[in-house]
Amino acid sequence: MESGRKKDRPQLAAALAGCRASRATLVIAKLDRLARNVAFVSGLMESGVEFVAADMPAVNRLTVHILAAVAEEEARMISARTKAALAAAKARGVQLGNPRLLARDPVASAKGNAVQVEDARRRAAVVLPYIERARRAGAVTLAEIAEALMARGVSAPRGGQRWAPAQVRRIMLTASQFV
Repeated sequence: MESGRKKDRPQLAAALAGCRASRATLVIAKLDRLARNVAFVSGLMESGVEFVAADMPAVNRLTVHILAAVAEEEARMISARTKAALAAAKARGVQLGNPRLLARDPVASAKGNAVQVEDARRRAAVVLPYIERARRAGAVTLAEIAEALMARGVSAPRGGQRWAPAQVRRIMLTASQFV
């Protein structure tokens, strides 16, 4: 699931591309989760892809615009309330964030770093065989290896479906450190 506040939404872009290619209708679960930005919804409506919301299947274009405007304003108000509450808490002397993870606690920082290093090592060990297969199949550049990983359905380091060449490079560097 991707946030309706984000403008860069690769899953939605892929779904729209699939709908365009097959002239299908995009079905979304909830209209208010589609976007909290009137310009985005307007662009989607003008994109040529028909869409329907399962929670409001009978809405028309005007209603979609109105609901998008309401959702955009709601997001702005939520943001303002959150900022105000955090500022008030800070003014009362509340320390924001996890105090054990601050740089002032070197023991907690060292433990956190050790966990991250171990996770990276484990991840590299899982992905490295796929990288080696891609190389044996003729992939030479980091971009070609990234494409091969995506074609095989290997999830990217943070769980996404898209691999960037820099991510492939980091996996290879991590793996070489533990060989």
